[in-house]
Amino acid sequence: MALSFCGNDRGDAYSVEKGVLDNGCFVDALNLVPHVFLLFITFPILFIGWGSQSSKVQIHHNTWLHFPGHNLRWILTFTLLFVHVCEIAEGIVSNTRMGSYHLHLFMPALMGFIAATTSVVYYHNIETANFPKLLLALFIYWILAFFTKMIKLWKFAEAKMGVNELSFCITALLVVLYGLLMAVEINVIRVRKYVFFANPQRVKPPEDLQDLGVRFLQPFVNLLSKATYWWMNPLIIGAHKRPIELKKIGKLPIAMRALTNYMRLKDSYEEQRQKTEDPEKSPSIWKSMYRAFGGPILLSSTFRYMADLLGFAGPLCISGIVKNLHNSTDIDRTNKTANMPFGVDFMSSTELLKNTSVLAVLLFLALVLQRTFLQASYYVTIETGINLRGALLAMIYNKILRLSTSNMSMGEMTLGQINNLVAIETNQLMWFLFLCPNLWAMPVQIIMGVILLYYLLGNSALIGAGVILLLAPVQYLIATKLANTQKSTLDYSTDRLKKTTEILKGIKLLKLYAWENIFCDRVEETRGKELTSLKTFALYTSMSIFLNAAIPIAAVLATFVTHAYIEEVRLSPDKAFASLALFHILVTPLFLLSTVVRFAVKALVSVQKLSEFLQSDEIGDDSWRNGEMYMSLEVGKKYKYHENTKAINRKGRYRMDNYEQPMRRQLRPTETEDVAVEVNDGSFTWGSNLSTLTDINIRIPTGQLTMIVGQVGCGKSSLLLAMLGEMQTISGKVYWSKLPDYEILFDGSISGHDTCLSHEERSKNRYSVAYAAQKSWLLNATVEENITFGSPFNKQRYKEVIDACSLQPDIDLLPFGDQTEIGDRGINLSGGQRQRICVARALYQNTNIVFLDDPFSALDIHLSDHLMQEGILKFLQDDKRTVVLVTHKLQYLIHADWIIAMKDGSVLREGTLKDIQTHDVELYEHWKTLMNRQDQELEKETEMESQTTLERKTLRRAFYSREAKNHIDDEDEEEEVEEEDDDNMSTTTSRRSKIQWKMCCRYLSSGGFLMVFLMVSSKLAKHSVMVAIDYWLAAWTSSNPHNQSLDDAFLNSTNYTQNDDTQIAQHRSYVPVFIILCGAAIALCLITSLTVEFLGVAAATNLHHNLLNKIIHAPIRFFDVTPLGQILNRFSADTNIIDQHIPPTLESLTRSTLLCLSAIGVIAFVTPTFLIALVPLSVAFYFIQKYFRVASKDLQDLDDSTQLPLLCHFSETAEGLTTIRAFRHEARFKQRMLELTDTNNTAYLFLSAANRWLEVRTDYLGAVIVLTAAVAAIWSTSQSGLVGLGLTYALTVTNYLNWVVRNLADLEVQMAAVKKVNSFLSTESENYEGSMDFSQVPEDWPQHGEIKIHDLCVRYDSNLKPVLKQVNAHINPGQKVGICGRTGSGKSSLSLAFFNMVDVFEGKIVIDGIDICKLPLQTLRSRLSIILQDPVLFSGSIRLNLDPERTCTDDRLWEALEIAQLKNMVKSLPGGLDAVVTEGGENFSVGQRQLFCLARAFVRKSSILIMDEATASIDMATENILQKVVMTAFADRTVVTIAHLVSSILEAEQVLVFSSGTLVESDSAPNLLAQENSLFSILVRTHK
Repeated sequence: MALSFCGNDRGDAYSVEKGVLDNGCFVDALNLVPHVFLLFITFPILFIGWGSQSSKVQIHHNTWLHFPGHNLRWILTFTLLFVHVCEIAEGIVSNTRMGSYHLHLFMPALMGFIAATTSVVYYHNIETANFPKLLLALFIYWILAFFTKMIKLWKFAEAKMGVNELSFCITALLVVLYGLLMAVEINVIRVRKYVFFANPQRVKPPEDLQDLGVRFLQPFVNLLSKATYWWMNPLIIGAHKRPIELKKIGKLPIAMRALTNYMRLKDSYEEQRQKTEDPEKSPSIWKSMYRAFGGPILLSSTFRYMADLLGFAGPLCISGIVKNLHNSTDIDRTNKTANMPFGVDFMSSTELLKNTSVLAVLLFLALVLQRTFLQASYYVTIETGINLRGALLAMIYNKILRLSTSNMSMGEMTLGQINNLVAIETNQLMWFLFLCPNLWAMPVQIIMGVILLYYLLGNSALIGAGVILLLAPVQYLIATKLANTQKSTLDYSTDRLKKTTEILKGIKLLKLYAWENIFCDRVEETRGKELTSLKTFALYTSMSIFLNAAIPIAAVLATFVTHAYIEEVRLSPDKAFASLALFHILVTPLFLLSTVVRFAVKALVSVQKLSEFLQSDEIGDDSWRNGEMYMSLEVGKKYKYHENTKAINRKGRYRMDNYEQPMRRQLRPTETEDVAVEVNDGSFTWGSNLSTLTDINIRIPTGQLTMIVGQVGCGKSSLLLAMLGEMQTISGKVYWSKLPDYEILFDGSISGHDTCLSHEERSKNRYSVAYAAQKSWLLNATVEENITFGSPFNKQRYKEVIDACSLQPDIDLLPFGDQTEIGDRGINLSGGQRQRICVARALYQNTNIVFLDDPFSALDIHLSDHLMQEGILKFLQDDKRTVVLVTHKLQYLIHADWIIAMKDGSVLREGTLKDIQTHDVELYEHWKTLMNRQDQELEKETEMESQTTLERKTLRRAFYSREAKNHIDDEDEEEEVEEEDDDNMSTTTSRRSKIQWKMCCRYLSSGGFLMVFLMVSSKLAKHSVMVAIDYWLAAWTSSNPHNQSLDDAFLNSTNYTQNDDTQIAQHRSYVPVFIILCGAAIALCLITSLTVEFLGVAAATNLHHNLLNKIIHAPIRFFDVTPLGQILNRFSADTNIIDQHIPPTLESLTRSTLLCLSAIGVIAFVTPTFLIALVPLSVAFYFIQKYFRVASKDLQDLDDSTQLPLLCHFSETAEGLTTIRAFRHEARFKQRMLELTDTNNTAYLFLSAANRWLEVRTDYLGAVIVLTAAVAAIWSTSQSGLVGLGLTYALTVTNYLNWVVRNLADLEVQMAAVKKVNSFLSTESENYEGSMDFSQVPEDWPQHGEIKIHDLCVRYDSNLKPVLKQVNAHINPGQKVGICGRTGSGKSSLSLAFFNMVDVFEGKIVIDGIDICKLPLQTLRSRLSIILQDPVLFSGSIRLNLDPERTCTDDRLWEALEIAQLKNMVKSLPGGLDAVVTEGGENFSVGQRQLFCLARAFVRKSSILIMDEATASIDMATENILQKVVMTAFADRTVVTIAHLVSSILEAEQVLVFSSGTLVESDSAPNLLAQENSLFSILVRTHK
C-alpha cells in the first residue's frame, strides 16, 4: 500500500470544490501548522541555551522559581499528552479500516504529542533560568492550536457528528485543554507583567532555596520530578562512590521544621483549650492534630482513592485482552463509504476498546498512573507523619521543662515513662498517620472489588468474598494477640537486660567469688521466659502470614467450584483470570485492615497517655516562668550568639566590683539591699501534703559565703531547691533581690519584657543561678562543653576554674583531653571526677549567685581543701559572688560569713560563727567535738593514696588497656577506617555494597540444618503448587467446547456431538484436581510460615546462649578493654533484631523473590519472546537495586545515629531539670532539641524519599514487564487461557519487585547484628579447668592460710609489659599484712594474682602447699574472700547478695550481719533477710553497702581475706567499724590489706612496700618507720 497524506483510495481526496475547509484532509493539515511552528521556534532556543550554558541542565536550585499556575500547567500538559495518545490510537485503528494509508488521521496527533512534550521541556528550562519573556512563544502556540482545533470541531459539528464518534470527543477535549493552557499563560502575564507592561515584577526564589543548606527539594521541584523523585538521583547514585553523611542531606525546609509544626499544633491545641469550658477537661489532641495536619491527609486520601480506582483497570484490561484476543477485526465495509463524513471511517469508543493493542497500552498507562498516585499518597502521609512527630516532640519537651520536680521525685512521672512517650508514643502516632488513609480507602476498595467480582462471576463471587470477609476477623484477632505477646516479650527482655547489665557491672566481683555461673543462670531463666513468649509470637506471626497467603486460595477455590456447579454459563478464561487478579487486589486491603485497626487502637492509647502527660502538674507558676516557646526561642538565639555581650558582661561585673560594692558596703541603707535571697515564713513540700520544710525564715547576704550545715536528711538540699522555686510552696514567699539595672540589660537569659515589672513583682523574679546539685549531672558532650555550659569560652577563666577544681590531671588522662565525650554514651568517669566537673560548671558561669550542694561529698581531703581555698574562697569570693554552700565538713565553718544550721526540716540557728558561739554554746561545743574528730582524722590521714589518685588510676587503666586492645583487633573499626581513606575508594565501595552472605549462612546454621532444609523445600513446593493451580485453571477454563479456535493439542480431542450433560460433566471433571491442588497449597502455606518463624526462634536461642556464655567466661581483661555500652548493645539492640526482625524480613524476602521468579517463569513459558525483553529489564533492575541498597543502608545508619542523641537529650533534660532551670538555660536546651529533632527528621525523610525513589522505579519496571508480556501475547498465537495466566502473573510482579529490594536492603542492615554478635563469639574464655582435678583438692583447703610467693611475674596481657616483677614473699597463717606503694606500683595486681585473674607467666603463688595456677578456677576462687574498693550489690534480696549459692543457714547470715553491725538495720526492714535490694543497692548508703560486702566476705568462712583498698569510698565511722571487725572477727585468719591510707596499716604485723612492680621493703610497720630513709616512712611523712 502506497503512503500518501490524504490516502489514494479516493479520487476527491485532494479536491477543494466544496470549499477549502470542507476537505477533512486539509483541516488536518492545518492542524499540523501550530505544532511545526512550536518545534521550529523552540528547538534553536533549547539547543542554544543548552549549548551556551551547560549549567542549565544541572540547574542549581537557588535560582529556582515557580511561575504562577505551575502545577496546573503540568497537570494540563500530562492530560494533553494522554489525549494525544488516544488520538494517535484512534487514528491508527481508523487507518487500518481504510483502503489505503491515510497519514492525516494520525500524523497531526503524533506531531501534537511531540509538540506537547517539547512545550513542557521548554517551559521547565525557562522557569529554571527565570527568563519569562521566552514564554511568548508558548502563548502564541496555544492560541494557534486552539483556533485550528476549533475549526476542526466546527466542521465535525457541521457534519452532524456527535458524542458517539470518538474523534469528536477527542477534538472537543483538545479544544478545552488548549483553552485552559492559554488561560494559564495569560495568568502568568497578568501576575509577572513580563510583557505588555511597563514595569515587570521582580521576584526572588523562596527563602529555603536561597539557603544552600536545604537539600531536601521535594516541595520545590516540578511535578514530574516530584512524582518520580528524579531530584534524588545524584544523592542515591553518589552514595555508591562516597557514603552519605549528615552534611550531604543538609537541613529541612522551613515548613517541615519542628518549630513551624510545633507552632501549628500548639495554636490549635490552645484553641481547643479555650473552647472547653471545663478547665479540668483536657483539650482534645485528636482535634488539634486534625486542625494542624488535616489538609495533607485529605490530599493523600484523594491520591489514594485515585490509585485504588485505577488499580481495577488491571483486571478489566486483562479480561478485555483475553476476550478479544482471537476475535477477528475484519468488519464488513460495504455500504459504509456513502455515509462516511470526510470519507473517513470514524469509530466509536467501544470499538476502540476492543482492540487488544490499545488495551495493552491502556493497561500500561493505568499501571504507571496508579503506581504514581499510590507513591504520592504514601509520600504525603509520611511527610505529614514526620511533621506531626516533630511537633509532638517539641510539645513534650516544652512540657518536660515545666514539669514539677515533685512529679519526678515522687515517682508519678518516671524517666522511663518520659522516654516511652518520646521513643514509643510519638512513633505510634506517626505510624498511625502513615496508615491513616487506609482506614477510609480500604472499605471503598473492598466494596468496588466485590461489585466487579459480582459483575464478572455472578452469585458465586459473593461466596468467595464471603470467605474473605469471614476470615478477616480471625486476622484481626491474631493481630491483637500478636501485639499482646510483643508486649510481654518486651517486659521479659527488659528484665533480662537489667540482669545482664548488673552482671556486667559487677563482673569482677562475680569472678572473684566464682559466682558467674549462678548469675548466668538467672539470666538464662529470664531468657527462657522470653523465648517462650517469642515462640508464641512466632506462632501468631506464622498464623498471620499463613492466613494472608491462604485466604486468596480459599476464596478462589470456593468461588470457582461453586461457579462450576451453580452457574449455567461456562467459566471463560477472560472472566476467570480477571477475577483471579481481583482476588489478589482484595487480599491486600483485608490483610492491612487488621494492621491498621491495631495501629488505630494503639494510637488511641498513645493519645490518652500524651494527654495525661500534658495535663500533669507544672512547676509553681512564678512570674518568670511565663516566657513561651517562641519568646524563649528568640532569647535562645540571642543567648547562643551573645559573643558580643561578653565584654560588656565582664565590664559590668568589674564596674560592680570597683564602684558599686564599696559604696553599698559603706552606705548599707536598708537590710534588704544587702540580701540576695530572703525567705519569709516559708513552708515547702514535695507534694505529698506533708511539709518537708516548715517555718523557714532566712536571709542570704549578697556577695558573701553562706554555709548550710546539719545532719543527713535534715532538708539542706531541699532548702536550696525551695529557694530555686522547685518545691511546692504551702505558705510564705521567696524574695530575690532586685537586679542592678545593667545586669538586666546584659544578662542574656533575661528577656526584655521583664524590665518593666513593678518592684514588688520583680522581687519574686530571679535570674540565673549557678547550681551544682548533690547528684552530679553531666551532659553527653565534651568536658569543655560540660564546663562552659553554653557560656562564651574565655580561656583564662576556663583555666582558673580547671585549676581550682584540680581537673587538669584527670583531663590529661582522657584520650582527647577536654574534647573527650563524657556522659552516658561517652567515657564513664568516677563519682569524684563527675562532681568536680559539675562544680567547675557552677564556678565558670557568670552569675551573681552560686549554689553548691555538698560539693565535697565525693572528694578526698586534699581536693576538698584545694577546692575550698582556690575555688570558693579565692575564685568566687574575689568576684564578690553570693555563694551558698551546703556541706558536712565542719572544719570549713571558720570561712563562712553566715551560717544556717538546720535540723529536721526547719532552721535551728542562723548567724555568723561568733553569734552562734555566744548564743548557742551547746551547738558550738557539739560542732567543736565533731571538728576535732575530723582534724584528728586529718592528722592520722598520713594519706597513703587519695581517692582521686585511685580514680585516676582506674581511668588510666581503662585507657591503657583500650589502647593495647586497639593494636590487636580493630574488628569493628576496620570498616570505618577504610571509609576515611579516600585512596582505597574501590575497596570501600565493594565492602559497602556486599551483603554479608557469610553472616546469612552463620545465621541459618544457628537455626539448625533440618529447619533450613524444611524451609527451602516447603517454600519451593508451595510456589510450584501455586503455579500449578493457576495453570490448571487456565486448562480448565480453556476447555470450553464452544470455543472452537483452541488448539486441540491442549485438550483431549473432544467429540463435539456430545450432549450438554457430558460437556458439563467434562467441565466439572477438572474440579477434584483443582480442590486437591488448593488444599495442598493451603497446607504448604502453613508449613512454610511455621518453618521460617521457628527457624528464627532456634537461631535466636542459640546465638544468645553462646554469646552470654562466651562473655561471662571471658577473662577480666576483656571487660577492661571493651566498653560496657558495646557489650550491652549486643544483648539489647542486636539481640532484639535477631529475635524479632530477621525472621519476618527473611520470610518476606524469600516469598517475594520466589513470586517474582515464578511469575517471570510463567510469562516466559507462555510467550518465549518475552525473554528478549527480559535482558534490558534485568540490567535496569540490577542497577536500581544496587544503588538503592547502598544509599538505603547509609540513610538508615544516619537515621539510627541521629535518633540516639535525640532520645538521650530528652532523658538527660529530664534528669537535670533542676540544674537547667536554676541556670535558666531552658531556651538553649529547647533550641538544641529542635536541632536534634530536625536532624533526625531530615534523615528519616530522606530515607522514606529513597524508598519512594526505589518503588516508583520498580513499579515502572513492573509496568514495562506487563506491557511487554501483553504485546508478546498479542503477537504470539498462544491459548487465551495461557495469555490470561501470563498477564495475571505479570500484574503480581509489579507488587513484589520493590519488596525484593527493600527486604534485601533491610536484611543487609539486620545481618550487621549477627556480625557484631559473631565477633564476640570468637572471644577467648578463661581456662577454667586447671591441671589438678577437683577431687585432689582437700575439702577444707586452705585450712591455715599460709601464702608463699616465689619469683612472681604478672602481666595483664601477653603483649603488655609485666606489672609485677620477681616478687618473693612469705605470709604466715593468721598474719595481718599491709601492702602499700605509690599509684601504679602493682598493689592491686597482686590481689588479682591471688585469684588467678591475671596472666602469671613466671613464678608461682603457693597457698597451704598448693600452687594456685594448677587449681580449677572455680575451686580457687570459691575458697578465698575479698572485699573490693567499690561496693557491689545486686538487685534481689539481701540473702541473694550474701549467699547466692544458698548454702548457709539463716543463723550464719545473721551472725555475719551482726559482725558487720547491720543486724538491727536489716531487722527493721520489711522481710528481714529477704528485704529488697534495688538495682546497684541504691537503697543503701555507700557505707552500708561496704558493710554488706564485709558481711559477704565473712559468710564465706575462708582462712584468707584480701581487702583491696576497701576503705577508700566510705566515711570515717564506717571505716572504724570495718577496722574493728577485721581485728576481732578475723583474728584467726590471714588478712591482706591493700592500703588506701597508710594509717590503716600502721598496726600491721608485716608491711610489703611496692615500687613500680617490684617489692622493695618487707618488714613490720614499726621497724620500717624506725628507718629514716625507708620508702615506707617517706610515704607516711609525705601523706602520699
